[in-house]
Amino acid sequence: MRTLFLALAILSVSFMANAQTKKQPTKMLRHAVLFKFKDTSSPEDIKKVEDAFRALPTKIKEIADFEWGTNNSPENLNQGFTHLFFVSFKSEKDREVYLPHPAHKAFVEVLGPHLDKVLVLDYWAGK
Repeated sequence: MRTLFLALAILSVSFMANAQTKKQPTKMLRHAVLFKFKDTSSPEDIKKVEDAFRALPTKIKEIADFEWGTNNSPENLNQGFTHLFFVSFKSEKDREVYLPHPAHKAFVEVLGPHLDKVLVLDYWAGK
């Protein structure tokens, strides 16, 4: 009985220590950008835009996370938008640095001639 009690006590202390050291997920500010390209833009033109956007995390330290992809939804509700770029920041201040950053402005110059429409949504991610 004492061994069982001791084992339960050790497990309980271990569980409590684990619960206290486990980090809660950090809230992230998400910047979702969707592009519809001009019909006149070639696959090579679009690749240049993709490459330029994908390079931003190496040039702007305030970007906490980044991912991107192209639409593959079978629902056909994308309204011509084909690309989604998902940029995450730890704070609104980091986003404030990103938007006017020279590297971001240079990217916009690459994008501009090929952009038909853009949709941008920013939100604080919640779980």
